[in-house]
Amino acid sequence: MKLYRSRKAPGTAPGTLSTAHTTEPVRMRLIRYDAQRLHEADLLTPAGLDEGEHNFPSCWLDVEGIDPPVISELGARLGIHPLALEDVEHTGQRPKMEEFGDSLFFVVDHFRFDPEGYVLEKQQVSLVLKSDVLLSVQERGGSLFDPIRDRLRGGKPRIRGGGTDYLAYALIDTVVDHVFPVLEDLGDSLEELETELLEQPSEDHLAWLHILKRHLLLLRKSVWPLRDMLNQLLRSENELIQPEPRVYLRAVVDHVNLIIDIIETYREMASSLVDLYLSSISNRMNEIMKVLTIIATIFIPLSFVAGLYGMNFDPQVSPLNMPELHWYWGYPFALSVMATMAIGLLAFFRRKGWL
Repeated sequence: MKLYRSRKAPGTAPGTLSTAHTTEPVRMRLIRYDAQRLHEADLLTPAGLDEGEHNFPSCWLDVEGIDPPVISELGARLGIHPLALEDVEHTGQRPKMEEFGDSLFFVVDHFRFDPEGYVLEKQQVSLVLKSDVLLSVQERGGSLFDPIRDRLRGGKPRIRGGGTDYLAYALIDTVVDHVFPVLEDLGDSLEELETELLEQPSEDHLAWLHILKRHLLLLRKSVWPLRDMLNQLLRSENELIQPEPRVYLRAVVDHVNLIIDIIETYREMASSLVDLYLSSISNRMNEIMKVLTIIATIFIPLSFVAGLYGMNFDPQVSPLNMPELHWYWGYPFALSVMATMAIGLLAFFRRKGWL
């Protein structure tokens, strides 16, 4: 697993964006609103920002997909700092907050988990907050912010009258809330693995455990900086964040702290399951060795008897040379002796608790 991957040539000027178009479709949705009105439109190009009414106090532009030329044009039209645009294009940034004059720039990570294949998907969500506009850029499309759009369409007074700072809080809170279902599915997967390890451990279970541990590590690397970012935002005296959203941001910090506690618990649980796997394999091997040892112990005296009577001594040369060979019941006698020895050993092992 690569922890870092370079995305531009060394020596490139800061804020340099790529000029190549991506093959992935880009969707831009614009919502202008106030307490009484709402106007929603899909934009084909950034030039659509100049169309329609502009006498709305708040504007939200949600972009799904990253196309460098589109991002560059949006930055020029909205007056976004080049360094912020560079971080938007070069995904994989750690969650953070940066102040650029009249704007705030946020990076958060959205996670989605598929319990069937143990696949954890991560996408970067970038937010640029200005006094009258909020730009959100998702790495890929999806329904992440559909609940926020529904609240705006439904005329909820708090979000419709709260301004772009409250909207930024709502988007960050939505991203954080999506971590809880991921943790719930990860916890269920760990419990299923624990049950299977107790019943029939295999190497596949160990491989799944390592995958889950890697997912938890990825979550931890994302959530810890997110907590630092939120605390930095709460301590910031930037006027773009009004007092009311700060109250709700404290609740988001509590959620992040809870997520961190759950992640640490699951990491300890995953480590203990690895130990459980190793001990289960060891116990299983001990059981197999015990059975094989008992079988070998039973056959040792039988082999001795069989080897004894397999010696090639001629009884006609001396009466002491295996007189049992001339007995009428000699062969049944030897079999009876071996059967008695085997039954006696089994009874002895059972009495000792070895069986």
